[in-house]
Amino acid sequence: MIDKRVFKFPGVKPAAAIMAVLTFVQAFMIIFQAKYLSVAIVNLWQLKSVRTIVLPLLLFAGAFLARHLLTLSNNWLLYPFVEKTTKTLRKQFMAKLFDLGPSVVAQKGTGNVVTMGLEGIDKIQTYLMLIIGKVLDLSLTPWIVLIYIAFIQWKEALFLLAIYPLIIFFMIILGLAAQAKADRQYAGYQRLSNHFVDTLRGLPTLKQLGLNKTYADNVYQVSEDYRKKTMSTLTIAMTSTFALDFFTTLSIAIIAVFLGFGLMNNTIQLLPALIILTLAPDYFAPIRNFANDYHATLNGKNALTAVLDILQRPTPTDRDLLTVRQPTWQADDTLALNKVNVGYGESQTPTLKDITFSVHGFQKVGIIGASGSGKSTLINTLGGFLSPRDGQINVRNTAVPHLDQQAWQRSFVYIPQAPYLFHASLRDNLAFYAPEASEEAVMQAAAKAGLTDWIATLPDGLATQIGEGARGVSGGQAQRIALARAFLDDSRRVLLFDEPTAHLDIETEVELKRAMLPVFDHHLVFFATHRLHWMNEMDYILVMDHGKIVQQGTPAELEQQGGAYVRLRSEMEGATVK
Repeated sequence: MIDKRVFKFPGVKPAAAIMAVLTFVQAFMIIFQAKYLSVAIVNLWQLKSVRTIVLPLLLFAGAFLARHLLTLSNNWLLYPFVEKTTKTLRKQFMAKLFDLGPSVVAQKGTGNVVTMGLEGIDKIQTYLMLIIGKVLDLSLTPWIVLIYIAFIQWKEALFLLAIYPLIIFFMIILGLAAQAKADRQYAGYQRLSNHFVDTLRGLPTLKQLGLNKTYADNVYQVSEDYRKKTMSTLTIAMTSTFALDFFTTLSIAIIAVFLGFGLMNNTIQLLPALIILTLAPDYFAPIRNFANDYHATLNGKNALTAVLDILQRPTPTDRDLLTVRQPTWQADDTLALNKVNVGYGESQTPTLKDITFSVHGFQKVGIIGASGSGKSTLINTLGGFLSPRDGQINVRNTAVPHLDQQAWQRSFVYIPQAPYLFHASLRDNLAFYAPEASEEAVMQAAAKAGLTDWIATLPDGLATQIGEGARGVSGGQAQRIALARAFLDDSRRVLLFDEPTAHLDIETEVELKRAMLPVFDHHLVFFATHRLHWMNEMDYILVMDHGKIVQQGTPAELEQQGGAYVRLRSEMEGATVK
């Protein structure tokens, strides 16, 4: 049940050691409260004076209070460790996602990754709070209680010892069934998250195509499937709880019968019999508590396994092969890829196959192809977000195994379909790549991106809060903010565009195009798109199909060659903008 990797977290062993000592003391408090409560009851049964029960009751109250104070102390001791660990996990998880890039999202799904980073970490917190204390309680308390009972009456102790493995056996059987159900439920939860996020992101397109109701039904079916898996898991959980309660209650009843026969046969006195009967529920309490919380922690364990699996993925090494310089890309620099293959995850078939091309200086390189041809994967590879499986890459006369080089990362601006806007001021979003930029420089960059008129309408100007939960920003304005970032940091001379106008209408795209073209000057530009009117602005074009570059050359050369480029132009002629 407990993931052994939990004990590798910093600070867990000292906390667990102190908790073990407190749990050990707590077991004796359980024995003391049972003993002194039994003494008080026997004294009353034997019609002794009230004064004879005052001290036993005070000792019982003290032991009872100490027992529960020790429980609170365990939680108080564990909480700082759990809070610090989950915060560290969340930071490490986000940093790892940044290092691994889009490959994880492509493999796991956007909804799954978001769920893992948000709700998954919260479930891990619950898991750690419950599992460590329950395991220590299960490891210590029953055996201390059993030893004490053995000193009083060895036959009852032997029966309790014999029934324990039987209960554990049923727990294992039902636990394995619950684990399998929980795994399927968690997989269904991930599938639901992915479907919901993907549908939400594509909702404008789905509405335009009239498919929103179809996909609403799809989300409903997935959620209904998840509901059924959840109910099936709860059925197993309730069955296992019933079975455990039945066997423990039956065991206590059998102990009571044995003790009753012993009292009638004068083989045991009332006081030890009452102590044993009082301790019997506490003997089974740790395993019952563990079983009750077992199902509550299954999702937490699954989430912990998923997060740790991501954290243990290897990240690219040799990230300092390129030297850092300003400006980072110059007119005589070259970038060459030779027979590069790129894939996602452990898939045997590469997504990009035998990619070979070279660029020099401040070229504008268009990357075109139908949807699914590998344009975004190539952009992600050029950004260092994906590492090639094999092939050769040469940057500025330096051979590198991948483009996840720190110097290369500082040389480019990445502009995707939907640029990310942080929940911060407009100024902070504009100055993302150059946070030390002056107010004047930020305004100049915003003016070049065509944002001046819009900023003038904002009551707080550059101080206006935008992004998540703040002022809404249109798709065109978001792209202009991304452009302003490129204008502001002139040291970044490589621009990576991944379908930046895919979700914009033609009118907005035409206006944005006027603002974008000036930024292309004195930059190496990689522009991936399926809208061919952009190719008129390119110096060199890569035509992609099924992960391969099927044609490359200048626009004039490709027109003369015919083939895939000409076919694409004819198929997409309706998208041409003049």
